[in-house]
Amino acid sequence: MAPRQFTLPVWLTRDVGWIMASRATRSLSQGYLGVIVPLYLVHLKFTAFSLGELSTVGAIVSALLTLAVSVLADQYGRKPFLIIFPLLTAVGAIVFIATRNFGVILAASAVGTISRGGGGGGGAGSGGPLYPAEQALIAGHTGTTNRNTVFSAFSFTSTLAGAAGALLAGIPELLVSTTGMTVTDSYKPLFLLTSVLSVFTAVLILPVRDSMRRREAGTRRQFLPRQSRKVIGRLALTNLLNGVGVGFYAPFIAYWFNVRYGEGPARIGFLFAAVSLGAAVPYLFAPALARALGLVRAVVGIRLIGVVTLGILPFMPTFPLAATVYFLRMILQRASIPLRQSYTMAVVVPEERSSAAGMSNLPSQVSAAASPLLAGYLFETASLELPFEIGTILQFCNAALFFTLFRNIRPPEESAQPRLPLATDARNAGDMAGASPASGLNGTVTGTNVASEDREQRSRPTA
Repeated sequence: MAPRQFTLPVWLTRDVGWIMASRATRSLSQGYLGVIVPLYLVHLKFTAFSLGELSTVGAIVSALLTLAVSVLADQYGRKPFLIIFPLLTAVGAIVFIATRNFGVILAASAVGTISRGGGGGGGAGSGGPLYPAEQALIAGHTGTTNRNTVFSAFSFTSTLAGAAGALLAGIPELLVSTTGMTVTDSYKPLFLLTSVLSVFTAVLILPVRDSMRRREAGTRRQFLPRQSRKVIGRLALTNLLNGVGVGFYAPFIAYWFNVRYGEGPARIGFLFAAVSLGAAVPYLFAPALARALGLVRAVVGIRLIGVVTLGILPFMPTFPLAATVYFLRMILQRASIPLRQSYTMAVVVPEERSSAAGMSNLPSQVSAAASPLLAGYLFETASLELPFEIGTILQFCNAALFFTLFRNIRPPEESAQPRLPLATDARNAGDMAGASPASGLNGTVTGTNVASEDREQRSRPTA
């Protein structure tokens, strides 16, 4: 019997492979930066309010950069931004080594996105200013039938890399115990490693072909999305609420474990690594869950269960119990990320994917700039539990709002007759021809209704 030949999945093309490798190297540094940045600043004698300032300024700058990428990537290409931002992270990491001046660190952190996980950090290695360009580039190299699988595979790969990175957060304690290095200096080798990895992240994107469609000759360049504006508005509204809620606790997790239970970077890093490894498993089953429940119901169901775990987390009496609840919380939260990303790319037209990804996510970054300052103040003056409870309430409202706004807007693969959500031109329909308008239940606007409304508005004469 001839040995079976190993074949790569049909969706793992040359370009997808390079983008995935770049995401993995970025996630490797994100894995430990989420642990060491707040602890390093604490050892530099900065307060929780200072951490809030770092997160707030980082969120504001990130929002402005995201807006720029959202507008420019659909016009000039997505690939350049996946090269530029890792290089900015490389420079920012060197600044962390070179100075203890908080103002300089604040500027370097914001521009280099160090405070947000390195290279645009977010959950699963896919946030920050380069997010719109990366999401559109991935979707451009992915077919409709494999889209959920590809986004889940990206999250799976970057999560494994993030887990490996989180284990590296124990290096400072190892250096202190074996070399006699000071605690503050023991963090610097990891910032140097961040710089090297960030350069490598940029290099890996060089062979990728940009998936942006060329404009037809004579067509006017549009800097703002028009065909997808209604769905972008709905996504922006839900992300606005999400950003406020996340800002109350996410930037302070490592700080909270350190202050509440007295844990250092090694054990916190091990927990973050365990979270990443555990979250990798749901990524494999996320596409099947989406097929069974539908993308919207899958996202909302996962997030509602996560809300419960977030609410009880701050009341855990010991670190092992708190670590267990946090582990469950993050597994659920991470599992919904690729599904929501896939959904966003599905319900907008291909030419506006970067704009949709960025502008719908922009309110999250803007709103996340406000809550860390209040959260830092509450952590220092009120209690270590209150910010978590505020975040829990806001996260519940976010899940409910998402279901209300999107329960009747289905991606093409979930329609018996595939519809082009929010597309307004038959030219963009491609293989989804044959869609017919349909009204949502109880007057709810479906994706096709929104497209029809857009067509009618543009057909009206202007004053």
